Amino acid sequence: MIYWGGNPAECHPRHFTRYTLTQKGKFVPNGRKGRTMVLVDIRETPSAKAADTFLQIRPGKDFEVLTTLRALVKNQRVDKDLVAETGLTVEQLQELVGQMKAAKFGVIFFGMGLSMTRGKHMNSAGVLALVAEMNAYTKFVCMPMRGHGNVAGADMVLRWTTGYPFGVNLSRGYPRFNPGEFSTVDLLVRGDVDAALILGADPGATMPQPGIDHLARIPTIVLDPKVTHTSRLARVHITTAPTGISSPGTVYRMDEVPLPLRPILKSPYPSDEVVLRRILQLVQKKLL
Repeated sequence: MIYWGGNPAECHPRHFTRYTLTQKGKFVPNGRKGRTMVLVDIRETPSAKAADTFLQIRPGKDFEVLTTLRALVKNQRVDKDLVAETGLTVEQLQELVGQMKAAKFGVIFFGMGLSMTRGKHMNSAGVLALVAEMNAYTKFVCMPMRGHGNVAGADMVLRWTTGYPFGVNLSRGYPRFNPGEFSTVDLLVRGDVDAALILGADPGATMPQPGIDHLARIPTIVLDPKVTHTSRLARVHITTAPTGISSPGTVYRMDEVPLPLRPILKSPYPSDEVVLRRILQLVQKKLL
């Protein structure tokens, strides 16, 4: 298993013990002893202590490393000098490719350190291409390490309503998919958005500074149970009941398994769904 651009020891503390590294499985009965873990990051994090191999790459060189791995998987020649610019050596990447091909079942978990740095969606595309090509040799999959709760749920809803997981534009009345053009972070950084409705997320804490600055300039509405970085810069903050705690709903785990949740506590605040339906009703009345 390869963790790339993420720090699960601090950001997903149960991931190692409950799902991946130490958990005993049907085909890996020895747990940790039967697995190999590689961590790829720009700096050494607490997750490196759990890894068998730590590969420290230079910031912004993820795409070059992924492209080199794809070449080595196909036994193509690579330029040692160009590889050295990534902070790694050809020998290190050849060893990694050997481990990947020797695996009975491999997985790449990639975090925001890969998808929100230089290269952005092209880095994610590079991971997908590498995994697809690895399946010519052994079973290999990849999975993003999500940040906010139920991000996978948002992807799933978009997927079965539009056919696309993100970066969807509905301005023409039908879905258009183009990461890099219609992705939220790109729209905000370019300043293409003149109003924003933020639901169940905190872009003010995670997005690049130009995107955060643009959110502060435009009318921004936030629906959230608590005060966040984004709500502090928003024009309107509507407090809602925490989903799964005070309002029912279905969440998706990172492996896209749906989990229906029932409320266990009462809240004086409305749910996100109730607020959105009220907003929709008022918009429809205004259009009549």
